[in-house]
Amino acid sequence: MSYGQGYNPYAQPGGGYAAPPGAFPPQNAQVSPQAQQWFAMVDRDRSGKINSSELQAALVNGRGDHFSDNACKLMISMFDADASGTIDVYEFEKLYNYINQWLQVFKTYDQDNSGHIEEHELTQAFTQMGFRFTPEFIGFLVKKSDPQTHKEISVDQFIVLCVQIQRFTEAFRQRDTQQNGTITIGFEDFLTVAIGCSY
Repeated sequence: MSYGQGYNPYAQPGGGYAAPPGAFPPQNAQVSPQAQQWFAMVDRDRSGKINSSELQAALVNGRGDHFSDNACKLMISMFDADASGTIDVYEFEKLYNYINQWLQVFKTYDQDNSGHIEEHELTQAFTQMGFRFTPEFIGFLVKKSDPQTHKEISVDQFIVLCVQIQRFTEAFRQRDTQQNGTITIGFEDFLTVAIGCSY
């Protein structure tokens, strides 16, 4: 079939239009029963979508507190393909798996099973991830994440830190054309990176 005049790749037999490929999950797409069960519990308004408030109400960190608003918005934005501020069950399954992976990483470094990571555990985590941060920078991260006691990081704060460091690292690498660990950056480019990596 040619792509000549009058051809519409989305036309239906007998007229009308179909959704473009990939617009909807395939009919045979499988979501694990466990992810479906969690989705149903988190989707409080039964809209078929989850927003950051619903996610926050469902997630509790090792301190018994709900995940931070910042963490929930960040995680929703990572899997929200249509930028609607919500995720469907298919996007939720990806988020569900993502959170479980980070929980496993967190538990690896929470050596005393306290439900939070302290400065020395955070240093070890970042070292194992390939980062060589100074003790001063690690101290800064802990103080920024724990404004009350400056001692520990909960799992939601850990996820936010890791995602932000990953995003900043990717942005830095794109600009480090010489691969020497330094960049020259214009003010607007800096702001673009800083704002873009925050959520």
